[in-house]
Parts: sequence; structure tokens; C-alpha cells
Amino acid sequence: MIFSSFTFLVFFTIFFTIYFLARNNHFVQNRVILIGSLIFYGWWDWRFLFLIAITIVMDYLIGVKLHATENTSQRKRLVGISVALNLSILGFFKYFNFFSDSLSSSLNYLGIEASYVTLNIILPVGISFYIFQSLSYVVDIYRKDVKPARSLVDYGAYVALFPQLVAGPIERGYHLLPQITAPRTITREKIYEGSYLILWGLFKKIFIADNLAQIVDPIFSGPGSPSGSLVLIGVYAFAFQIYCDFSAYTDIARGVAKWMGIDLMENFRIPYISKNPSEFWRRWHISLSSWLRDYLYIPLGGNKSGTVKTYRNLMITMVLGGLWHGAQSNFVLWGLYQGAILVVHRFFTRNIFKANNEKKASPIVLAIQIALFFHVVCYGWLLFRAESMQQIAEFSHLLVTDVVFEEVLSNITKLVFFTAPLIIMQALQIKTGKMNFLLTWPTSIRVAFYFGIIISALLFGQFGASEFIYFQF
Repeated sequence: MIFSSFTFLVFFTIFFTIYFLARNNHFVQNRVILIGSLIFYGWWDWRFLFLIAITIVMDYLIGVKLHATENTSQRKRLVGISVALNLSILGFFKYFNFFSDSLSSSLNYLGIEASYVTLNIILPVGISFYIFQSLSYVVDIYRKDVKPARSLVDYGAYVALFPQLVAGPIERGYHLLPQITAPRTITREKIYEGSYLILWGLFKKIFIADNLAQIVDPIFSGPGSPSGSLVLIGVYAFAFQIYCDFSAYTDIARGVAKWMGIDLMENFRIPYISKNPSEFWRRWHISLSSWLRDYLYIPLGGNKSGTVKTYRNLMITMVLGGLWHGAQSNFVLWGLYQGAILVVHRFFTRNIFKANNEKKASPIVLAIQIALFFHVVCYGWLLFRAESMQQIAEFSHLLVTDVVFEEVLSNITKLVFFTAPLIIMQALQIKTGKMNFLLTWPTSIRVAFYFGIIISALLFGQFGASEFIYFQF
């Protein structure tokens, strides 16, 4: 059930009608959320419901038990059980076939005939997101940062909340759970803001991301070998495709949640104006990067254990962040790349350019930094999107040896056309200092904006109800 589909429109109309009728009783509303979310999730495949139910019940009971005991060894044992079981579930469904295939290939390479089992395991949609969300809740109770949910229904609504269930944001107990347990008010302002986020998200998906996919897919998945110029255009196009696709899901999820009186966390903050990798990860997929920081990087020692261990911790965190996306060699390489540029940046800012860290750069220098780092990010997207290690090597070689400026200019029109609305919008966001600046403008301007993006989407949008990229993770 995709946000841009007619099926979701029908589902949400029915859901919101019932939810609104129960507006004076949030206990009933939470049951409506839980039932509606399970219907939404089961629509993909009813078998997925067993897994999410196990996660909800298991971590709810562990959370209650954790809160009730002060025995240190018992508390460690309980949180260890949650970590082990959650990661085992995630590991089995996400990585079993990869490691089975890899082991067989390695043994065959060594001349050992291997007989192995391939289970053709179906990856439950959204499992990486809700497992991390549920696991962080247990760890936060262990750390005494949050109190447990007061009922299984409340906790189920927290984990399974359908707007963000499939592709995030990965919420935290301290932020979302109080909104689940407390009465919620559906205000006109929330409806307006939610409608803006939904419309802008749908536009980014239908008009920008899905049209850019028409550029990207033939280059990475088509027959034959493209020129270096087309590879460059494909990499640029994918950078904007994945951003608009993923942030579109987040916008729609946040907009739908606003209609329910719930505020989900912001997941993107104009990431392509970042000047360095540290800033990028404060702006890109914020819910995952902050999760990795709080539950992996800092527990490993963060930057408090000396220079070498700090570099080690950065590399481990980013490689595991790459693996979170899937058990493919290119995701591991992408994680290594992200870790490496973080290490290099930290080394230079702590050693070579230490004296300049406090100086405010001129606008020209900032623009150069942003442009240069954007290309560093784009090469990372080549690693992320490539379909094989061989393709990474081939395309990398073409980018160095076969880019012709005139060919790039002659093929870039479509890319510029479909990314222009995003660039204009984000320029206005930067200028006003407000992500939702449009809501402060006169009604006539807002109506004209909505009319414009609807007409543009109807004229040029792709209406195949294609899945969001991050559904596969």
C-alpha cells in the first residue's frame, strides 16, 4: 500500500474518519492506530504480521520487567536478550541468503564442493526500521532515559504507527511515546501543515524522483556500456532521485501523522548544502545517523578513547550503517567510503587545518566547499546504486577517462528541468530560515503554489505507483 496509490487514499479516508470520531478518547484512538497500522502492514503480506507482533510483545514485556527491577545483572541480562533476539530476527531475514551464498562461493573457490541451503527468504518490508525503533526503546529503559509504555496497546501503536512504519523516521521513545500516551488534539494548523507536507512529498516522488528514475535506470541497468558523460549525468540524477524519493516518504509520513495530531521527527535538513561529511550526516537520514551515534558509536567509545580508536569507531559505525541497508558488497563498500571520508575529514580538521576551524569562511569559499563535497557525496551514490563491483570499477574508470563536457551539456536538460523545483524551494528555505516557510505566506500564494505543483505533477508526473527506494531496506 503505497502513499501515492488510490488504495492508500481509500484506507486513510476510512482510518481518519474513525480516528476523528474518537477524538475525545485517545485510549480508543490508540486502538484505532494499532488496528489500522496492522491492516496497513498486513496489506503487504499478512505473514509479516507475526514478526512485528513478536517484536512488540517481546520488547514490551522486557521493558516492563526492566523498569521493575534494580538488579544490575538481571537488567543486563534482559537488555541482552532483547538485543540478541531483535538482531537475530533482523539478521536471519536480511542476511541469511547473502552469507549462505558467500560461504558457498568461497568454498567452491578453494576447490571444496559446497552443498548449502537457500531458503529464498522474503525480506519483511520495514523490518530494519521497526526493529531499530523497538530496540532503542529497550536500551533507553535500561539507561533510565524513558519509562515503559503503560499498556501493550500503547506500545504497539508506538512501534507499528503506520505513517513511519515502512521507511521511518526511526523514532525514539522519549519523542514519540509521550505523544502516544497523552491526549492528542487535531488542530487546523496541524491539518494545514500536514497537507503541505503531503502535497510537497507527493510532488517530490511523482514529479522529481520517478522522472529521474527514467534517467538513472537505463544507465545502471540497461544493456551495453554508457559513455562517461552519461554515467556522470546518471550519478547526478541518482543523487537527487534518492534524496527526493526518501525525503518524499518522510514528508508524507510526517504530514499524515500531523493529521493524527502527532509530530514525527525531521529526517532531512537540506543535506546537499553540507560542507563536509560530519555536517552531511547531521542533515541526511537524521533518525538513522543519530541512532548509530547513540547506540553504536558512543558505546564503542566515540571520540573519547584516543585518535586511533576514534577512527576505528567511525569505520565500524559506518560499515555497519552500510550493512543496515542490505547484505550486498556495494553497501559494505559505501559504508567503508563514508567511514573513510569521516576519518580523513577529522584528521585534517584536527591536525592540518586546526588553526582555521574557528574562522568564518567567505561566501565564495563556502560555495566551493559545498560544490566539492557534493561531488564527494555523488561518488558515494555511485557505490550505493551500482549493481555489481564490476560496474563500480567500470563506471569509475569512465568518469575519469570518458567525460566530454559538450556531451554532458547536450544530455542534461531533463535533469535540470526535474530538479529545478527542488533547488528553488530549498533556496527559499535557506533564505527564510524556515523549512515550512510557505505556511507563513498569504493564502493566495499558498493556493497558487498547490495549484502549480498539482498541475505540474498531472502533466509530467509518473503515476505507476512505484515503490519508494527505501522500502527494500
